[in-house]
Amino acid sequence: MSLINTEVKPFKAQAYQNGKFIEISDANLKGKWSVLIFMPAAFTFNCPTEIEDAAEHYGEFQKAGAEVYIVTTDTHFSHKVWHETSQAVGKAQFALVGDPTHQLTNAFDVHIPEEGLALRGTFIVNPEGIIKTMEVHDNAIARDVTETVRKLKAAQYVAAHPNEVCPAKWKEGELTLAPSIDLVGKI
Repeated sequence: MSLINTEVKPFKAQAYQNGKFIEISDANLKGKWSVLIFMPAAFTFNCPTEIEDAAEHYGEFQKAGAEVYIVTTDTHFSHKVWHETSQAVGKAQFALVGDPTHQLTNAFDVHIPEEGLALRGTFIVNPEGIIKTMEVHDNAIARDVTETVRKLKAAQYVAAHPNEVCPAKWKEGELTLAPSIDLVGKI
C-alpha cells in the first residue's frame, strides 16, 4: 500500500540543530509543510552532498513555509560530530534527526533490515500531517533538491487550488490544467 495521502504515524526522535539537541515529533509536522529527507547514515559518501544541496536551498524551503528534516539511522550525538567535522554538513541549519531505533525508517517504509540503514527517501507532508509526495532511491543515487522544491510548490499549489493539476515540469507561476472531459485526447 502506498503512503501517499496517509497520515504520518506518531513518533518522537532526538535531533541536532544549530548547536542544540532537540526533540522532534509528529507534532512538529503539523501546522506547516514539512520535507523529510531520509539518508542511509552519517559519515558516508553521497549523504554530505545531499545535505549541502538542501542547505543551499533552505531559504527557498523557508520562503515556501516549509521545514526540512534530515533523517538517518544514527544518533543525534553522531549528527553533532558530523555537523562539526564535515564542511558540507556544517552548512545545515535544519534538524538532523537520529533514528537509531528505526521507528521513522520503518514508518516511512525506507528501512533496509539487513543493513540497519535507510534508503534515500524524500517525503513532502502537508500541514495536516498527510504525506503528499514520496520518492525513494537506491542509495547509490543522490537526489537533486531543486526537484524537491518544485514538488513542494506544486503540492502547495494544488492544495490551494483543488480543481487544478500541475502538468509535467510545472514551475511556480506557470499555467496549470483544470481537468475536464474537454481536455481528454486534446493534450
